[in-house]
Amino acid sequence: MRAVGVTEFGGPEALHVVDVEPEPLGPGQVRLRVEAAAVNPTDTHARSGAYADRDPVKTPPWVPGMDLAGVVTEVGEGVDHLAVGDAAMGIVVPFGPHGAYREDKVLPANSVVRAPRGVDAVAASTLPMNGLTARLALDLMALAPGQVLAVTGAAGAFGGYVVQLAEADGLTVVADASQADEQLVRELGADVVVRRGDDVAERIREHFPEGVDGLADGSVQDAQVLPAVKDGGAVATVRGYRGNGQRGLRFFPTLVRRVAEDRAALDRLRQQAEDGVLTLRVARTLPMEEAAEAHRQLERGGVRGRIVLTF
Repeated sequence: MRAVGVTEFGGPEALHVVDVEPEPLGPGQVRLRVEAAAVNPTDTHARSGAYADRDPVKTPPWVPGMDLAGVVTEVGEGVDHLAVGDAAMGIVVPFGPHGAYREDKVLPANSVVRAPRGVDAVAASTLPMNGLTARLALDLMALAPGQVLAVTGAAGAFGGYVVQLAEADGLTVVADASQADEQLVRELGADVVVRRGDDVAERIREHFPEGVDGLADGSVQDAQVLPAVKDGGAVATVRGYRGNGQRGLRFFPTLVRRVAEDRAALDRLRQQAEDGVLTLRVARTLPMEEAAEAHRQLERGGVRGRIVLTF
């Protein structure tokens, strides 16, 4: 079985095609023939060894990837929401050789749902991980309709989904953007767009002098952007930041592994993609053999939408 992974942690050049053992299928599991896997920043961290101390598998290869889409080829006992031949998408919790960058993947059935109608595997692969992360961030903050949410990194995959889901939830959204991305962020549905940068908190306060009720910090500005949030407000972070203990701010590190088997949430995202609530954005595609180049392009920055590997 072919996969893309590393035998030694390092830069993009460490990625290469590797052989991995086929995974057995058990009850409550689904086997997919992988057609596409999205490339995310977390994949680059995994490739470089940032998560090695968390990985229960200590021997190579290590295969990155948290998003995939393809075709169901086998279903285990007790699985009734999918059938062989279904176009499907899923979220992967990678460990050792068991990431998404492989030709064949077995997953818990609750981590897999049908792909949105009318969407190919490449586009479908961009939704599961970032969509669930965005949904979890909003659920943890638990803002009420009419409250104000700030989103940093709004042109990115996570930030873009937060903007669209928050709008669907009835929140008022203020989002940051570069000049080049301002129109994109407005099209995603942000009510107010401010220029991104070190002073983004001040720019947000110009529109909302009392501060915003919540913040989804997709650009990982951490303490720098906290002045935008009113005392006692909610902050969702994506890299584990837990705040400085000041002003009663409530912090919610958003760990998508917690909801990797929340099938209802994933299926709701599917429905929202079908309904046009969510926009699936593909920046470019590359064959699996060019995964190193995909990581180089992502790490150079400026990618809007997801780079997707095809299998």
